[in-house]
Amino acid sequence: MEQRILIVDDESDIREFISYNLRREGYDVYTACDGEQAVAMAMEVHPHLILMDMMMPKMDGRQACEAVRKLPELKDTMIVFLSAVQEEQCQIESYEAGADDYITKPVSMRVLCSRVAAIMKRITPSEPIGGVVLDESRRIVQTSQGEFSLPRKEFDILQLLHSEPNRVFTREEIFRTIWGCEVVVGDRTLDVHIRRLRRKLGDDVIVTCKGVGFKMVL
Repeated sequence: MEQRILIVDDESDIREFISYNLRREGYDVYTACDGEQAVAMAMEVHPHLILMDMMMPKMDGRQACEAVRKLPELKDTMIVFLSAVQEEQCQIESYEAGADDYITKPVSMRVLCSRVAAIMKRITPSEPIGGVVLDESRRIVQTSQGEFSLPRKEFDILQLLHSEPNRVFTREEIFRTIWGCEVVVGDRTLDVHIRRLRRKLGDDVIVTCKGVGFKMVL
């Protein structure tokens, strides 16, 4: 199923330009020219992401954001403002209204497409690997036995191994990525986290490569 994006802007050339480029990236794109139309369109198509201008007629972006956030069926929709308004107070108000992010114009289309791709990766459950699916937006693990949450470090380790299945991640790589370079962590700490993950996911999901590190197997 294609990922759906709703672009909301009162300037037709901006809508058309962004739509063209996002469709080239493979997204299913819809448009609206004001806040009222945006809310109606969102209710109809249930977009994964709304890219919305702030200053618009009939209903501005903040009001439209608040209206969308009141709809239970759109609780998982991400809302990102794409606006030329750079004042700090305006950005604060957008977050208070329920926005997930705020991008200021002008922004290159290459950067915008990269930001959109990063957002979509967060909100779309990953492909199953080793019988495990990660829903990164909710930090939930799904298996054939059901879904459950993990402590932060366990989820981060699993997410790292899950990102490149069958690749061996060295202990040093895992320490550096999960804990950072300035934190000293003993090998036993990592072993405890891996042992807990195996207890929850199964012993054959994460393989120890003796003397090197760990990998997640397909």
